[in-house]
Amino acid sequence: MENRFLIKTENLVKIYPMGEHAIVALNKVSLTFERGEFAGLVGPSGSGKTTLLNIIGSLDSPTEGSAEVMGKTVEKLSHKEAARLRNEYIGFIFQTFNLLPVYTAYENVEFPLLLLGLSAPERKKKVMEALERVNLADRAKSKPNQLSGGQSQRVAIARAVVKNPQIILADEPTANLDAENSHNIIQTMERLNRELRTTFLFSTHDEKVIGYLHRKIILVDGKVAGDEIIKNDRSAESSA
Repeated sequence: MENRFLIKTENLVKIYPMGEHAIVALNKVSLTFERGEFAGLVGPSGSGKTTLLNIIGSLDSPTEGSAEVMGKTVEKLSHKEAARLRNEYIGFIFQTFNLLPVYTAYENVEFPLLLLGLSAPERKKKVMEALERVNLADRAKSKPNQLSGGQSQRVAIARAVVKNPQIILADEPTANLDAENSHNIIQTMERLNRELRTTFLFSTHDEKVIGYLHRKIILVDGKVAGDEIIKNDRSAESSA
């Protein structure tokens, strides 16, 4: 891909009609992200974090402006093209884990590979590699109700990375976890960021997550109020 930016938004606006009124969720947001970033959208509830992630993930379209992801203009994609973009290039991590309760950890992680049409031997190799990356290979046959919250989120991370996506979008990934599990989850994602060179983009207002970010983008009332590179030594601490 000639463009060095994996993600680029220009004057992005998102307006939700509410009867006679309207909510401006995003107001002229212009941002770029390169490969391998570990960045966070930081701000209070209602600041536009999740809306921006949804547009970047081709789950929503802007009202005005443009969003380009992996060289594709999101607002111009058909439903089928948007699905292909997500399937091939983007992994998602949600605060509620979104695991399928009737399936094992292995089967939950395998699901994205079924959409890609990989053979059974290819799927098995990739699923076990992904579970090993999050130290859960021994729980491959466990169902979500047999896992702790931290383990469930690690399964969700394995599901997000199993297809080696270019981008992982994480929406409040520690919201339902205690402090110890929150640190463990973020350290796991930071390690995967280093090993796989995958771009991680979070939405969060959790100070524990913010402490690990390499780039912090502050959103206030749908506008970018700050954008800074953070030099932090958490990586060295967590791998020591």
